[in-house]
Amino acid sequence: MLDLEIKSWLYDILQSIIEIESYFDDNYTFEMYVNDIKTKRAVERDLEIIGEAVNRIVKKEPDFSLSDAYQIIGTRNRIIHGYDVISDDLIWSILEVNIPKLKIEVSEFLGE
Repeated sequence: MLDLEIKSWLYDILQSIIEIESYFDDNYTFEMYVNDIKTKRAVERDLEIIGEAVNRIVKKEPDFSLSDAYQIIGTRNRIIHGYDVISDDLIWSILEVNIPKLKIEVSEFLGE
């Protein structure tokens, strides 16, 4: 059984992923993303929330088995503190590779 706080943070992660997915359709391209400042800022904010939720989970339960937890936290820190050096390529790669994997993993933890 999951701790209630951890479960809440996992739901925050899942909600942020769902929000990220809602910003795009099948025809949305990297070039469109690069030129879409509102979507970029929205994605970055959701990635910050995901990173903060993962950070809280790891602080509460250091042995919680969430893949790439420290990379997720590092990305959050980079977005917040190194906002001026955020690479569109990096964010797009996270959206294509890491977010779908994280969604599956979090959904499994939540039994959804």
